[in-house]
Amino acid sequence: MSSRSPYPRLVADIGGTNARFGWIAHDGAAIDRIRTLPCAEHATLADAVRAYLAGTGLGQPGSMAMGIANPVTGDEIRMTNHHWGFSISGLQAELGLQRLVVINDFTALALALPSLQPHELRQVGGGSARPQAPIALIGPGTGLGVSGLLPAGDQWVALAGEGGHVTLAASDAREEAIIAVLRERYGHASAERAICGAGLVALYEAVCQLDGVAAAASTPADVSRRALSGECARSVEAASRFCALLGSVAGNLALTLGALGGVYIGGGIVPRLGDFLDRSDFRARFEAKGRFQAYLAQMPVFVIDASVSPALLGVARALDQDL
Repeated sequence: MSSRSPYPRLVADIGGTNARFGWIAHDGAAIDRIRTLPCAEHATLADAVRAYLAGTGLGQPGSMAMGIANPVTGDEIRMTNHHWGFSISGLQAELGLQRLVVINDFTALALALPSLQPHELRQVGGGSARPQAPIALIGPGTGLGVSGLLPAGDQWVALAGEGGHVTLAASDAREEAIIAVLRERYGHASAERAICGAGLVALYEAVCQLDGVAAAASTPADVSRRALSGECARSVEAASRFCALLGSVAGNLALTLGALGGVYIGGGIVPRLGDFLDRSDFRARFEAKGRFQAYLAQMPVFVIDASVSPALLGVARALDQDL
């Protein structure tokens, strides 16, 4: 499909907080000129693209592919966790692109999984990944992304879905009380309401509400710092519940896909937690599926900790496919 996607190529990973861009100058070239721009500093996605091109001194790209934190079901895109909205065909015309490919950001990340190197992964329990077996992907960041890879001969098919919005389930009475607070606040207590940056704060606030004390932290960074230092018991509980709920939801996804090829955790939050995840109930909750505990126990979980956004590799691959 390379002839349909002329060089130079612009690739992008568009999240609710940051937009990451990279440049592929010619066939066989590595992604370079990687820059991260805060979404809030640009009125539109087109403005962010132009700011990237101007800031790096680059000229007109021939084609572009982006992964975006949003469902992609037609020409019109309205981001779930940011105010940007655009028409895909309109953006292509506005930027003068010969081809524009837009896919979900976690579909893009899924496409990149086979290219990740061992030093970019940290295993959290389980055995060895089985070759040519389904792979699951989940990741808390601004939202909760979910995808997966299914083998299709010598190729992989990436899933495009919104699994972050499944209904959150409790495993004990305290957790049910916390989820009840989220349900009262949001109406529907989805997995994303607890397992993302804002969700970590929401868990902390729920714990404070149940304990009858005022919340003293207001950002994910504040809650994380207070939890990792151990200085705040309620922050520790919020981060612990975050990890436990992530384990439960990841285990559900692994069962659904039969992910004997491994379960990968992306997003920006989990790598910052370090070994807190390992010491939490994450792995126990991942495996706590009754008669299928032994089935899940063999599945390896890998935390992605790459210096370059792996989703950029995924969208680069999308330009060579009929997506």
